[in-house]
Amino acid sequence: MNSLRLVFWETTAGCNLECIHCRRLDVAKELMQSDLGTEEAFGLIDAVAEVGRPILILSGGEPLIRPDIFEIARHGRDVGLPVALATNGTLIDREIAEKIASSGIRRVAISLDGARAETHDGFRKLPGSFRAAVEGYEHVKRVGVSLQINCTIARHNADELEDLFNLSEGMGADALHLFMLVPVGCGVEIAEEQMLRPEKYEELLEWFYDRSRNTKMETKATCAPHYYRIMRQRAKEQGVAVKRKAHGMDAVTRGCLAGSAVCFISHEGKVFPCGYLPVEAGDIRKQPFAEVWSASPVFEALRDTANLKGKCGICEYRNVCAGCRARAYYETGDYLEEEPYCVYVPAKAHKGS
Repeated sequence: MNSLRLVFWETTAGCNLECIHCRRLDVAKELMQSDLGTEEAFGLIDAVAEVGRPILILSGGEPLIRPDIFEIARHGRDVGLPVALATNGTLIDREIAEKIASSGIRRVAISLDGARAETHDGFRKLPGSFRAAVEGYEHVKRVGVSLQINCTIARHNADELEDLFNLSEGMGADALHLFMLVPVGCGVEIAEEQMLRPEKYEELLEWFYDRSRNTKMETKATCAPHYYRIMRQRAKEQGVAVKRKAHGMDAVTRGCLAGSAVCFISHEGKVFPCGYLPVEAGDIRKQPFAEVWSASPVFEALRDTANLKGKCGICEYRNVCAGCRARAYYETGDYLEEEPYCVYVPAKAHKGS
């Protein structure tokens, strides 16, 4: 129970892009003085390995601006952690791709925020970033490392998802992960303009379920916990088994895993339930990671779905969904409140009306 499956580490807050949906407001174009140093990074990896064998996702910012990123990846590999790299892809050339492969990184996730260059480039605020990301993808593909495409769904690209799915298949991606926009960091500033209506998200997640039944790619909806309710509803209707895999790069378990199977570590060493929920659970510069993971009051609260409020608290799907705790926090200031972007009405709510 509450076994650690994924650790997202923001290796640096620095990035070469200025994406309008970034979880950060203070993105710099270079490494930050407050970033964990190389030896601190090794210590963090050792501490994570003492807790379990989760997938370690090296993210940012843009992790490839760290000159020691491949030393860090090798250290993770050497202590037995599966290591993945989350990047915008624009800095990957042939040499970098070869370093990715030799460092032991098992998967590279590259973000495409639309099926067309103008859509992606507008969101990323850099002309040519779509082309550069695709070229980076091709370099990684040539060296044989597994590839994943990430896409954040918002108003600017909602009508391109079928094209993006086809593009991902055509590029030979191993996985496609769709993310629902979370209003945090820069996402707060664009929430009113870019957040889709809850009904539209439901429609797109239904489409994603249907589309995912007929592809060889691994598919996952992230920051969209109600997708796991939809999976069960649709599987029941169709008389098929629910896809479930507890471990590995393509694990499919339940909705919100913040604090129960997932945590996020900032570039300064602060620990959060996920990268989108700005409620600090601990600080590895002040206390052992194992202590944070096992005893943080924030994590303890998130691990018991009996603590959920509103319709999430009475929902028959609460243990497979749990609602997005980050969107609840954005909407109400309470991360245990109900998910504001879910249209489902629990059976108990019907009975009580």
